[in-house]
Amino acid sequence: MPVPSSRRPALPAPAPEALAQSQALADAIVAAIRAAGGWIGFDDFMQRALYTPGLGYYTGGSHKFGRLAADGSDFVTAPELSPLYGRTLATPVRAVLKAADSRAVMEFGAGSGALAAELLNALGDDCAEYLIVEVSAELRARQRETVERRAPAHAHKLVWLDALPDRFSGCIVGNEVLDAMPVKLVLWDGEGWRERGVTIGASGFEWEDRPLTAGASAGDAARAEAGDASRTLAPHAADTLALIDASIGASLAEQDGLDWPATPAAERLALYADCLPAPYLTELCPAAEAFAATLARLLDRGAAILIDYGFPAAEFFHPQRAQGTLMCHYRHHAHDDPFFLPGLQDITAHVNFTAVALAAIDAGATHAGYAPQNRFLLDAGIADHIAAAGEPRSAAYLRAASEAHKLLDEHEMGELFKVIAFAHGIDGAIPGFASGDRSHTL
Repeated sequence: MPVPSSRRPALPAPAPEALAQSQALADAIVAAIRAAGGWIGFDDFMQRALYTPGLGYYTGGSHKFGRLAADGSDFVTAPELSPLYGRTLATPVRAVLKAADSRAVMEFGAGSGALAAELLNALGDDCAEYLIVEVSAELRARQRETVERRAPAHAHKLVWLDALPDRFSGCIVGNEVLDAMPVKLVLWDGEGWRERGVTIGASGFEWEDRPLTAGASAGDAARAEAGDASRTLAPHAADTLALIDASIGASLAEQDGLDWPATPAAERLALYADCLPAPYLTELCPAAEAFAATLARLLDRGAAILIDYGFPAAEFFHPQRAQGTLMCHYRHHAHDDPFFLPGLQDITAHVNFTAVALAAIDAGATHAGYAPQNRFLLDAGIADHIAAAGEPRSAAYLRAASEAHKLLDEHEMGELFKVIAFAHGIDGAIPGFASGDRSHTL
């Protein structure tokens, strides 16, 4: 069933060489769609748009991170916004290192290197080795340049990993990593669940929905061929979409006379679908869950601290969120057309933190906290860093206060961004969750 694509937004035109690169990626995706029989799941499209070697958004050398569209960037992250972010995050990182009896930090997706530089400066001798997992050669070079410029005394501690170790003791950090993982789009049409995928139409890429049980996507097939025990999409959807708020479950159970916890996931999904408007579009992210499970199994002694925008399952799958959370970023403009200039724009989706937490727990980790970014940073001591910026009403102090406002304000990053942590082999609380922990909402 074809679905009309989004109206293409009026956005700044790219340079001719960038446009040629985007066209080369589009041609490669078209070839992949034809090779797959004319249709691929959206997760496959997103994977190719972001990570095709040499052409994808994160592998093709575009600028990405920055404050202004004029510098060629597409969005700003908290570490680029203010050094207060990294300095404050150093407090929980140091506590984890002490508990793990380790001096090793591992960062996934280190972006411009701004967070690495601030953490290295703040941790000092408490960090002897800073490992970075980064797929982009261009970003690796930028990370090295940033650290050599902003933390020259610690640049020798940087190590880029091409493969993960079998086990790791220390602190793992990841800022805005989960939202860039490919998502599956699923649609409730009033009669059943369908998977939204991508096909080729007269004017380019087009949406097409297929029954959810029509078969595994190319991504599922690749995982199965590799021997991965990942679940196929249909049972995964049933399990994930059934993670709804307990009050909704209790209400449905009372209405239908059910023992809600004992009700099979597929039946709970069907009951929940009755509460949804039609059409209802949402995302599933097996990749984010697999990532959390991988980190949980990787940890020998230590913890992982992940920061991103998203919701617990009850909010993520709220009936009013009928269009999902998929969003694209290009030159500091946000829009909802993932087919626009593939390879030149970021494609993201909000994180289902309930699914991430359960995946980590299922893989053997201990849940260590979940809080909005503002409460986490306040608990971790950001106020002390603001005060240390300079005398009140001085230019340095006012600049720090302005930056902190953007990190903390509930209408900026403070409430939408969340911090989740899980640990293995260590004791003691992680600073940042003392007063604002919302684990009960997961």
